[in-house]
Amino acid sequence: MFIDTHVHLNADQYDEDLNEVIDRALENNVTKMIVIGFDRKTIQRAMELAEKYEFIYAVVGWHPVDAIDCTEEDLKWIEELAAHKKVVAIGETGLDYHWDKSPKEVQQEVFRKQIRLAKKVKLPIIIHNRDATEDVLRILKEEDAKEVGGVMHCFGGSVETARESIAMNFMISLGGPVTFKNAKKPKEVAEAIGLEHLLIETDAPYLAPHPYRGKRNEPSYVPLVAEEIARLKNISVEEVAEATTRNAEQFFKLTDNAAE
Repeated sequence: MFIDTHVHLNADQYDEDLNEVIDRALENNVTKMIVIGFDRKTIQRAMELAEKYEFIYAVVGWHPVDAIDCTEEDLKWIEELAAHKKVVAIGETGLDYHWDKSPKEVQQEVFRKQIRLAKKVKLPIIIHNRDATEDVLRILKEEDAKEVGGVMHCFGGSVETARESIAMNFMISLGGPVTFKNAKKPKEVAEAIGLEHLLIETDAPYLAPHPYRGKRNEPSYVPLVAEEIARLKNISVEEVAEATTRNAEQFFKLTDNAAE
């Protein structure tokens, strides 16, 4: 069994065939999926999916690229939603210096506010980091994010950064890029970091693993991520599946949050 810990089934790319995408995931032993909301529209959709399907959970937060659009009212709404039994984390939040829609200082302020919110509601934080590792780690330390911990989503950093993150109570989540031939860092992390610190994800519809690279990603492909980690560690896929599933269930308390 596999758990896709970061998927955007709430994306427009699935408007035509969402039921089939979910069915394919279940057929490929992806038994639970965590849908990430990152603005008003996607948060609303994530909540609807989590309420409709017992095996789908929601994460609610505000994406750094759109930080400039985030209002106090939005943050208050996120805080209210955090009380829902199917909401398992706050995010995805963090910093993205690749795109310049939101100025760095605005991103940092909204990031800090969401860390404080996560600590207030006692939920872990899902981190989006693009070209901003130094500032992400600094802010997590300054805000004492270790108190709630979280996930370094679609981790692409160094082994050293992974270890620094683990020391702050963060899980390392690997996605499609670990399967790319030229992805040196994710492969090194998969080899060096113990299974007890790893999660797997797709980030679908983005970042499809090999051999689907460049096509629309979907949660049924998450076993391909597990297969590559198993190959790099020279262990069985079953071991990776078992460990990452157990990690996700314990970290997100999924067994406690199932729909009644």
